[in-house]
Amino acid sequence: MYSNKNVLVVGVARSGIGAANLLCKLGAKVTINDIKSKEQLSDQLGLLDAKISVVLECKADKLIKDMDLVVVSPGVPTSLSLFKEAEKLNVKVIGEIELAYSICKGQIAAITGTNGKTTTTALVGEIFKRQSSNAFVVGNIGDAFSNKVLEMKEDSLIALEVSSFQMETINTFKPKISAILNITEDHLARHGNMDEYIRCKKRIFENQNSDDVLVLNYDDKTTRAMAYEGKCKKVFFSKSEVDGDCVCVANNEIVIKDKSKVITVCDADKISLPGIHNLENVLAAVAITYFYGIKIDAIAYAIQNFKAVEHRLEFVCEHNGIRYINDSKGTNTDATIWAVKAMDRPTVIIIGGYEKGSEFDSLVNEFNEYIKGAVVIGQTKDRIISSFKKYDFKNYKECNSFEDAIYKALEMSSKGYNILLSPACASFDMFKDFEARGHRFKEIVNEIKECKNE
Repeated sequence: MYSNKNVLVVGVARSGIGAANLLCKLGAKVTINDIKSKEQLSDQLGLLDAKISVVLECKADKLIKDMDLVVVSPGVPTSLSLFKEAEKLNVKVIGEIELAYSICKGQIAAITGTNGKTTTTALVGEIFKRQSSNAFVVGNIGDAFSNKVLEMKEDSLIALEVSSFQMETINTFKPKISAILNITEDHLARHGNMDEYIRCKKRIFENQNSDDVLVLNYDDKTTRAMAYEGKCKKVFFSKSEVDGDCVCVANNEIVIKDKSKVITVCDADKISLPGIHNLENVLAAVAITYFYGIKIDAIAYAIQNFKAVEHRLEFVCEHNGIRYINDSKGTNTDATIWAVKAMDRPTVIIIGGYEKGSEFDSLVNEFNEYIKGAVVIGQTKDRIISSFKKYDFKNYKECNSFEDAIYKALEMSSKGYNILLSPACASFDMFKDFEARGHRFKEIVNEIKECKNE
């Protein structure tokens, strides 16, 4: 399919590198391009196959005319002129997810949504691994789909996290199970408006047919309305008891309703992950895996023993009575609202980061009695402070560096407090991604602990 084809890969990041290396293994003649410099991309370039041509510090438009195919990384906006140029030259443009799917042999459980998709995907992967050693967890969660697709067989169990950016450039992508966990405001700087953001999310099920399943959140009115769209079977999950095929909570038990069958999985209070938002993630994972065909005992064991995902309400340590919590995965206001609701003792929150057009009033409005103070950083600092003033939240400090913010939060805390990193923003103003931000948080926290122990 790709042998001897001239293929341009745009974007030297995780997905672009995976796509380029995959194409090289498939016999394509690969060129990878980025507008950044060699110095900026030194770490990433070392991961590329030596046979791949690298063209940096120029726009992709100039390279398209000699290509049979263009593969774009999810960070490449579809508004760029390269898409118009490719259309003019009749050159097909796809994303890394579509590329990997085109050669994938296994059946996919694909998970998207504004919040919870990383935790849900990781939990689905853990359930898959309880049933089979031939399970994969890939996509936006960390390991690019294209890095692992050649290892996948027809009986592989595949948990795939996908973002709205990745859904922009699919064509034939068709998972066996798709899930949309929730929809709240996010990525408006990229998509322009909520209608376009929702349209991209809904593409996850546009190619599914009556043999496939779409899992939807009944408690989210936007996702609930999607049950009237598409050709696939619809299954709800809900924190309350609902009718029809679903996974829900009834009499404090997690139950599956499948036609005439009602199956109890376990008591709702026995799940390992804390918080209402994680109950939703668990219910979604149960629905995804049960209708995928996984045994109930594998599902029940996993949801009662699964540990939190790194960077999502991750407990780092407790020192001098202060607990440090890493929620760097909180990259939008709704995610941070859930983190705020999960706090059960006095908390100083570190908030702010890359500007992507979100509003902060709804977050500040949710500050409860446990949020005693805040440290504000990043490009969004002024807009967050404006929301603080609007809601008369006065105990905040501004910082210009990430490290200073953590020390300032420590000054504002005392024994019995939490220090919560949950920025409600992307990380790109200070870090390459939320993972780098979370790792740096943990490094600084451990430095503080070591210094205090001296």
